[in-house]
Amino acid sequence: MGNKGTLRVIWPPAALSLLGLAAWQLVSDLGLIEPWLLPSPLAIAREALAIAPRLLEHAAATAQLTLIGFAAGTAAGLALAALLHLLPGVKAALYPLLVLSQNIPIIVIGPLFLIWFGFTLLPKVLLVALVCFFPVCVAMLTGLAQSDPHLAEYMRMIGANKREMLWKLELPNAMPYLFSGLKIAATYSVMSGVIAEWIGAEKGLGYFMLLSSKGFQPARVFAAVALVVAMSLALFAAAAAAERLFIRWRPAGGDEGGRPK
Repeated sequence: MGNKGTLRVIWPPAALSLLGLAAWQLVSDLGLIEPWLLPSPLAIAREALAIAPRLLEHAAATAQLTLIGFAAGTAAGLALAALLHLLPGVKAALYPLLVLSQNIPIIVIGPLFLIWFGFTLLPKVLLVALVCFFPVCVAMLTGLAQSDPHLAEYMRMIGANKREMLWKLELPNAMPYLFSGLKIAATYSVMSGVIAEWIGAEKGLGYFMLLSSKGFQPARVFAAVALVVAMSLALFAAAAAAERLFIRWRPAGGDEGGRPK
């Protein structure tokens, strides 16, 4: 996508966001909402600048947690997807249980992890990884199953084994699907990291937001929320950039699911 194409994609949401912020500021300036209830964007920005070192320290802790959990969840999702793809019997038994596991709220699992693993980094990383691995695993499984049947039949005719089929046909075909899963996981990872910090942490943006809300400091809560949004967008953008780098053959008209039209 060229610069003009990128601009056409970015400017509508950017313009709408700026319009919303201007309306928010106007409502605050007119005194229609009390500042202690909903501070203005400028007040939030001033507060963020005033506590920037402390805010960035908490952001760094959340970024570390998110990246470790995202990497661990991605690795687990890829490994499990390959295992289930190569062993259909295991997939038939395990896949429904994986889907069922996603119906358990992470706010319930988090305290159990703290009981089992203590107040260390490990339970929080596990919580983020648990959220990230499922979209990666499902997307990868879908991609591995969508190989061209004619090419698959040809490779079997020339004597390709399961490993060669996986590396030379199925895995390359699954890459667009994989990156779709990675972008979903990237979006969820920061949010799950914040929730993990709510449950039990001594630093991080989730911990900072919890303290600020209990201290009736909404400007600090909004400043932390803005950083969470920025981190989520940055991780999503990194996944999208990696997709463009590794899947140069993908047509520009490919659908959102990742499969070329």
